[in-house]
Amino acid sequence: MTKKALAECLKKRMEHTPLSKITVKQITDDCGVNRQTFYYHFHDLFELLGWIYKKEAVGSISAYRSYDTWTDGFCRIFLYIQNNRAFCCNTLESLGRNHLDAYLYAVTNELIMGVIDELAANMNVSVQDKQFIANFYTLAFSGLVIKWMRDGMRENPQAMIERLSVLLEGQFLTALSKYEHTLF
Repeated sequence: MTKKALAECLKKRMEHTPLSKITVKQITDDCGVNRQTFYYHFHDLFELLGWIYKKEAVGSISAYRSYDTWTDGFCRIFLYIQNNRAFCCNTLESLGRNHLDAYLYAVTNELIMGVIDELAANMNVSVQDKQFIANFYTLAFSGLVIKWMRDGMRENPQAMIERLSVLLEGQFLTALSKYEHTLF
């Protein structure tokens, strides 16, 4: 409960204040707890920031890790960012950017690995090759999301996902087939 309260206070502050201008004292005052309580749970504001991304977003896409549902998972990522626009944009422009990058990488990689594992179920593709394919697509998608955020989130996420779907249609299976027949 205390962690959630601290998280909500930080998110609320980040709606109007850059992360670099927020102090632990402000967060604890907003929550009505003492500084020691904060430090019992987190080392600093950056650890709290990372905790927020892990708790709020990563679990929300676990049901979308299949070939038939991956676009819905990507929609959820875009919706999370839209619904938490000030928080995410503030993170993007701060020293806490690595937490946003880590969040995007974690949720996207989990989603893509689910698709790859499903498609490769009856194939002889090494774990390293599957991870390499997932890493490539994860970084591409993460870069697309960051650019979308930097451009002011003007483009409709659903339209972007539809374009992405056209681009990727059959590509996971093609890549897996090529790696199945290649020994590195």
